[in-house]
Amino acid sequence: MPRPAIGICAAVERVSWGVWDGYEVALAPRNYVDAVQRAGGLAIVLPPDAAAVEDPDLLLDRVDALLLAGGADIDPASYGAEPHAETKGTWPERDRFELALVRRALERDMPLLGICRGMQLLNVAFGGTLDQHLPETVESELHRSIAGTFGSHRVRLAPGTLACGAAQSEGLMVWSHHHQGVERLGEGLVVSGWSVEDDLVEAIELPDRRYALGVVWHPEEDADSPVIASLVAAARGAFCPDSDQKAPSPQGSVGI
Repeated sequence: MPRPAIGICAAVERVSWGVWDGYEVALAPRNYVDAVQRAGGLAIVLPPDAAAVEDPDLLLDRVDALLLAGGADIDPASYGAEPHAETKGTWPERDRFELALVRRALERDMPLLGICRGMQLLNVAFGGTLDQHLPETVESELHRSIAGTFGSHRVRLAPGTLACGAAQSEGLMVWSHHHQGVERLGEGLVVSGWSVEDDLVEAIELPDRRYALGVVWHPEEDADSPVIASLVAAARGAFCPDSDQKAPSPQGSVGI
């Protein structure tokens, strides 16, 4: 069977290497690419494209699934909020591009996985809002440790949910680095995972789609994690979570 094409939305950043300083690039961390390739997928990096904002099918016609990678804070204007002092490094062009792709991908019922910022973007795409600085809410740096490193903590997942099926576990240790999270849950989304230590939202999903999942931890940093492989399997039409158990209804969902 042909390798399914997984579109990985690229970050836009200013980087320095060699003789270049502060050079703007579109990039995707290699661990995302490696995870897709290990699972038998073809990794295709998708840089922001103004034409695709107007017509997302220009890109979506060329891939079988969409992976929203981590990265910079989302511009609070995307969800009608003023920026917090700790909201930094936003790239509105990336936000517009990814929001357009998310909404159209889910109209097409294309498999979609959002990781960290990607989970937050999924929430914003459905009208949700973000807590812009979690350390003020939970009074802890548990979810964002030292700059440039990943911390670890435990997550519990609701049985019978897509998150539980993708992770193949109801409880696991995860790698994490974020300072923002779900505040008001987007319409139609359900919460399917929580941090054991403080009950912060760790996974959300759209139960009326075949595969639409957001996790705020970083499965690409764990070579043994099956989460990204589950997206590749969904792109093949081969991902089959337990159909006898249902995800919680939106009315029973909880935010932070």
